[in-house]
Amino acid sequence: MSRGPTVAEAPGVTSADAPTADAPDAATVGGAAGPRIGVLALQGDVREHSRMLEHLGAQVMTVRRPADLAEVDGLVLPGGESTVIDRLAGLTGLRDPLREAIAGGLPVLGTCAGLILLAARLRDGGPGQETFGGLDVTVRRNAFGRQTESFETDLVVPPLERPGADGPPVRAAFIRAPLIEEIGPAAELLAALPDGRAVAARQGRVLGLAFHPESTGETRFHELFLRVVAEG
Repeated sequence: MSRGPTVAEAPGVTSADAPTADAPDAATVGGAAGPRIGVLALQGDVREHSRMLEHLGAQVMTVRRPADLAEVDGLVLPGGESTVIDRLAGLTGLRDPLREAIAGGLPVLGTCAGLILLAARLRDGGPGQETFGGLDVTVRRNAFGRQTESFETDLVVPPLERPGADGPPVRAAFIRAPLIEEIGPAAELLAALPDGRAVAARQGRVLGLAFHPESTGETRFHELFLRVVAEG
């Protein structure tokens, strides 16, 4: 199934080659009984995701080494610069362990650059750029242009609502966003712009968003992700 999507990478942190300066250095407990969620902390908006997850009752820890993956029940790939995150994943020895963990069923939520890193197929990637895979989609990097062309819009996403619920539309921030140009048979559409372009997709326990719910205070995607984690 093909969709005409719209998305780009999030800016996250301006430091391109180092982990986010204000990311937590060790495990941070948000709720004693909550699942332990890792946030990949090589670069990007780590703190925003961590705060939202803690607010929702999860235990949050940063992931910077392969050994950290064994300690988490789910993983968030934050927005940032996908080329930098990919390069640092290679330098730290995380790239292959991440691929293996995702292929092995680890629940993952990727936003913006995180969506790019989850894509099975990538267009307009940087020189030598690789992805972790896990989501049967074709994504175009920086599909919406420069940072000055970033925008916000409302999306209606029925799968986010529990049966019988009628919640408000999702306020989505697109910051140098990517776009989902094709959705393969293993994945399904999760959200689209009013013009029909796909901006979120799901494949089992893997969720990929072209936008930044953590930037607008939108909690429902993270809530959906935590339900996926709880389902085991």
